[in-house]
Amino acid sequence: MIIDGHCHAGRGERLTAPWNTAAPLGAYLRRARAAGIDRTVVFAPFAGDYARANAEVARIVARHPGRLIGYACVHPVRDAGRVRELVGRAVCEWGFQGMKVHRLDAPATREVCEAAATFGVPMLYDVAGAPELLEQAAPQYPEVTFVVPHLGSFADDWRAHQRLIDQLTRLPNVLADTSGVRRFDYLVQAARRAGPDRLVFGSDGPWLHPALELAKIRLLHLSPDQEALVLGGNLRRILGPVAAPAPAQVTTR
Repeated sequence: MIIDGHCHAGRGERLTAPWNTAAPLGAYLRRARAAGIDRTVVFAPFAGDYARANAEVARIVARHPGRLIGYACVHPVRDAGRVRELVGRAVCEWGFQGMKVHRLDAPATREVCEAAATFGVPMLYDVAGAPELLEQAAPQYPEVTFVVPHLGSFADDWRAHQRLIDQLTRLPNVLADTSGVRRFDYLVQAARRAGPDRLVFGSDGPWLHPALELAKIRLLHLSPDQEALVLGGNLRRILGPVAAPAPAQVTTR
């Protein structure tokens, strides 16, 4: 089973860039199906109200039973005091299986990490070029699996890639996803130094083409067993049993 561990879905409010305006899934789902991708992790783009945005993602997941896996987004500062409530509702009511935090919203806090630990879900933590944040969070919460998108930087910061690869060899609860990495040799280095069991395939859909991102994994020329880990095995280990489809009717409170 091939699982795409990184895709956005739904709407933002700011309307200043694709990542805070809209993430429509129509073309992505066609492309992913043609590429042989079986399941996809989805979460909201940047949004001003993640309670609303998570509920929208739940409705999208419900429209594609057996195809999508929901993650809850939280803002560590704006949602302070209610992170556990937001994540709990997403996990317990909607069947979400993870959570997403982006440093450009705010770095992860104890409240955020404790929510991940309480509900036993991985945290997709976009450190946006600041992997040093993991030096604090990961050892404090060894029971939480941190998956770092873009090998640490979507902005083509080779220094961040290098630092994260070093961390993958030292921090047992940190993995990286492969989405949007332009300098291919850093993916090669990550697979060789940290090992295929520390990498998760992701596309950063719907804005990046899933077949193109999938081709990068094929070009690593891993053994069949190693490639299977990157393309879904590692994520299945982290997520556990596949979630049931979310309820068809989702309301915000």
